[in-house]
Amino acid sequence: MKTTLFWSAVFCSTIAFAGPPPAKQEGIESNRYQWNAQQGEKLEALRLKGDIERGEEAYEICGACHLPSGAGRPDGTFPQLAGQHTTVLIKQMADIRAGMRDNPTMYPFAVSLTDPQELADVSAFIEHLCIPTTHGKYEGTDAAVQIAAGRKLYEQQCLECHGKNGEGDKKLFYPVIAGQHYQYLLRQMTEIRDGKRRNANPDMMKVIRPYTDAQLIAISAYQASLSMPGAMCAQKK
Repeated sequence: MKTTLFWSAVFCSTIAFAGPPPAKQEGIESNRYQWNAQQGEKLEALRLKGDIERGEEAYEICGACHLPSGAGRPDGTFPQLAGQHTTVLIKQMADIRAGMRDNPTMYPFAVSLTDPQELADVSAFIEHLCIPTTHGKYEGTDAAVQIAAGRKLYEQQCLECHGKNGEGDKKLFYPVIAGQHYQYLLRQMTEIRDGKRRNANPDMMKVIRPYTDAQLIAISAYQASLSMPGAMCAQKK
């Protein structure tokens, strides 16, 4: 109870003193900003070795939304983070802090991290967490049909970057999508397609820009069905 009250107080203090997000930087659509420019605190954090123990302490404030396990919320309001590549985590947090990604909910927490070392620490802790075996999936009565259609699209245009099992590519900043919530995947891909995710990979934007809403539903359903061998949490007996 005391821990809950403590972090509630931290939450309120963070919101109160974080201030407004920084002015929006030019997005990739302007061709004046590389989608993953290696500079500033992002570059410094990427060069640092994260400390998992320090990262666990820094993550406590994140657990209020993303849960202590890093599982996020099955309804997709908060993404599943556990097992995500440190490179991806650092990029996203640094972009939010710099005004390159619009996320008013996350911004106060992202700016509460004190320096590049803490960015590296919390990212190292999150990456080491096992990916939950259960998460929000497509639950329509036509699930089998949607997943089959999504698999075809995925294998044609997504597999090369995100991998057979949704493992992504740490060196290239391609995120793990195995174990991610269906609703979150659908929302993010819709925003990328519609040009609302300003720090998105332009190559991905080109791929999904022609997708219809129905195709985005199908591919999100398939991606949410993926499991990554070796990184999933042990099944409870």
